[in-house]
Amino acid sequence: MNDTLVTVVGNVATNVEYRDTAAGGMARFRFAVQSRRWDRTSGNWTDGPTSFYTVFAWRSLAANLAASVSVGEPLVVHGRLKVREEDGDGRRRTYVDIDALAAGHDLTRGTAAFRRAPRPEAQVSARQESADGAEQGDPGGGRKQPAAAM
Repeated sequence: MNDTLVTVVGNVATNVEYRDTAAGGMARFRFAVQSRRWDRTSGNWTDGPTSFYTVFAWRSLAANLAASVSVGEPLVVHGRLKVREEDGDGRRRTYVDIDALAAGHDLTRGTAAFRRAPRPEAQVSARQESADGAEQGDPGGGRKQPAAAM
């Protein structure tokens, strides 16, 4: 596949909208990216135009974004760039979206405290069974050992 991958740094422009779907959780928010340039004539940084993207995230990334991100916070978003055109109200509009693969706070502008997300129950119970086998004297920790060569 020839996807265009991008990494953009900017600020969350809208609240993260989260909803459950048949394929898992989905989150979406608008993301503002503003370029800054050094103006040699004035000796100052100047702001360039702002680009707005709609960021979509799925499954665990969607849930974690909804729980972690607020309007105005600086983020780094990495994902697939999607450009789509739609007709509506007699006008053709172009939208630029990012299907996020990863996202996180921009630590050049602040600090963050990472908390690991809870694991789904199926994974926890499987690991517990594995640990129980190890506690009962099973050297494989509940896993099958390969047969010895004869």
